[in-house]
Amino acid sequence: MAHALSDDQVAGELKKMVAFIKQEALEKAREIEIKADEEFAIEKSRLVRAETAAIDTQYERKYKQASLAQQIARSTVANKTRIKVLSARQTLLDDIFEEARGKLKYISDDEGRYEEVLANLVLEGLFLMNEQSVELRCRSCDNDIVGRAVEKAKEGFKGKMGGDVAVTIDHDWPLPEESHGGVWIIAGNGKISIDNTLEQRLKLLETEALPSIRTTVFGPNPNRRFYD
Repeated sequence: MAHALSDDQVAGELKKMVAFIKQEALEKAREIEIKADEEFAIEKSRLVRAETAAIDTQYERKYKQASLAQQIARSTVANKTRIKVLSARQTLLDDIFEEARGKLKYISDDEGRYEEVLANLVLEGLFLMNEQSVELRCRSCDNDIVGRAVEKAKEGFKGKMGGDVAVTIDHDWPLPEESHGGVWIIAGNGKISIDNTLEQRLKLLETEALPSIRTTVFGPNPNRRFYD
């Protein structure tokens, strides 16, 4: 037969139930806390990885931009330097030819040397023309020395070609006295001519001999692979 619980027994049972519920609640709270800590650690790790990847991407982008800017700056400086070097070299070459032009007027001062130069200029023209007769134009002051040079050139032509050539000096159309000398050779009734004046020869030299002069002055081009 069941007996009714006393007030103290009821209170004791309630106290036990409260303690049990409290213990259950504490354990549940502990589980929730542990799970929350785990989720927090996972989320924190994910965020750290995401931010690290974002920082790495941003750094790589900035690094590429900086590298490109550096390459552009280096290329710009190199190009400017190269242009300055080329400009300085061209100025030096211009000065060389300008100095040569200034010395042309002194070539005729040495008659022996000038006569030899004239003989070679006339002979070259005779070979190129290969005509039976040609006319020469020269400065009036050079008539005598050109006459002697013509005789040498005719002998040289005959020795190489085996034939004679008639050479006359055109006194009606002399070269300007302010020119530096040389000859103008005409054949075919004026249809063909060769400008073998000293000024023209220097102009040709500026074009034809420029590569060799550049090599002599500045040395061989290290970037050049092919040569004539």
